[in-house]
Amino acid sequence: MSSEKEYSAPPELLEQSREFLRKHPDLKWIEGFMFDINGIPRGKWLPADSAEKLLKGSLQMPRSAVSLDVWGRDIENSPLVFASGDSDGICLPVSPICRAGWHREETAQLHMQLHEADGSPLYADPRTQLQRVVARLKELGYTAVCATELEFYLLREEVDHLERPRPVSDNDAELVPSTDVYDLSELDAQRHFFADVRAACEEQGIPADSVLSECAPGQFEINLLHSADPVAVADQTLLFKRLLKGVARSHGLRVSTMAKPFGDQAGNGMHVHMSLIDDSGKNVFDNGTDEGSELLRHAAAGMLATANDAMAFFAPHSNSYRRFQESSHAPLNLCWGYDNRTTTLRVPASDPAARRIEHRIAGADVNPYLVLAAILAGVCHGLENRLEPPAPVEGDAYQVESEQLINTWGAALQRFEQSELWQSYLDPRFVELFLLLKRQELAEIGARVTDVEYQSYLHRV
Repeated sequence: MSSEKEYSAPPELLEQSREFLRKHPDLKWIEGFMFDINGIPRGKWLPADSAEKLLKGSLQMPRSAVSLDVWGRDIENSPLVFASGDSDGICLPVSPICRAGWHREETAQLHMQLHEADGSPLYADPRTQLQRVVARLKELGYTAVCATELEFYLLREEVDHLERPRPVSDNDAELVPSTDVYDLSELDAQRHFFADVRAACEEQGIPADSVLSECAPGQFEINLLHSADPVAVADQTLLFKRLLKGVARSHGLRVSTMAKPFGDQAGNGMHVHMSLIDDSGKNVFDNGTDEGSELLRHAAAGMLATANDAMAFFAPHSNSYRRFQESSHAPLNLCWGYDNRTTTLRVPASDPAARRIEHRIAGADVNPYLVLAAILAGVCHGLENRLEPPAPVEGDAYQVESEQLINTWGAALQRFEQSELWQSYLDPRFVELFLLLKRQELAEIGARVTDVEYQSYLHRV
């Protein structure tokens, strides 16, 4: 059947896309893509005159394309590959066509979501799973207001003599170890890069806010403004990661959101700020006090109770677990506190009307769809069961005796598989697919002998 007869993009999306096309008659290419389970964009480049067809759902991709492993390989024994003939789904746009300004030729992009051939949601697309959890929270009468803070390294194109990445830095960290946190000279040195990032964000409607130099040479953080649409927040975060990498390439640089690219330097996190509003738009975490409301406590308790169930989402790769080290600003145990950056959950100091919870577990290497789905599932769990958290921690949370966050990839996948939470909040077929994907990656990584093993053991033992 023709998908074009079955699908019509929302009028506002169509209008904005067509207005963009009218203003850019010299456009050469359109990138149509969606994001897979690892948050990697998968799609095609098409001639600009394909725009109208793309907006009507003409782009088809294998349904398995959203469940490729991190190296782009099919999952062995996946129900989406040979068992079902590796059939196509259709890609439907979720945001207007906009310019991808880092390309040499005039190029635009169209962010899409993979659906079944009949236009119904495809369970394998991670965006579908976040939509599912958002709907469940809505049934409780609440909408989540979210924002993300993304840390990343800006790297030189060339590597060092050991083929390790080299961060850009205005300071000579090879002479004196330096953190450079809040160092304006680091921002000044990369001002042309950040100017292009800002311009690209404006073109793509990504609400980028403050920029700061982070805890290591060449490490930066950019915050996105909050929104009462968690799916849009995840969209923007993934598009922003792609934008950062594209702009960096145009400057002869690289951006890495790997969780721990340097063993002796700070890791890259993705903190999530979250509050709840009711149908009237009121922040239900606000009761006029610094402590916040009963609903804030229920939400915090639910997030703590489900954090280990969700570690496979918060730390989805082998390298992710290197980030969790004592006194590193990455949490190690299940606790919460007020204005305390050593805890897993932090309630920032703010005006009561802006009362919120900062979730500090996830690395920057995550898929935001799955992270927000996990956080909001935890919130629902806390609200539905009226859970109460432990006493808030004061001082150094690394010294507190409490349940520890799972700290190995294999254990996180085992906990994820055994958790009843995901059978309730996610599509069970997605749970099975995710486990197949991650265990394939775990097996591949585990089969590799590392350089340090050769250097340590080959001729010594």
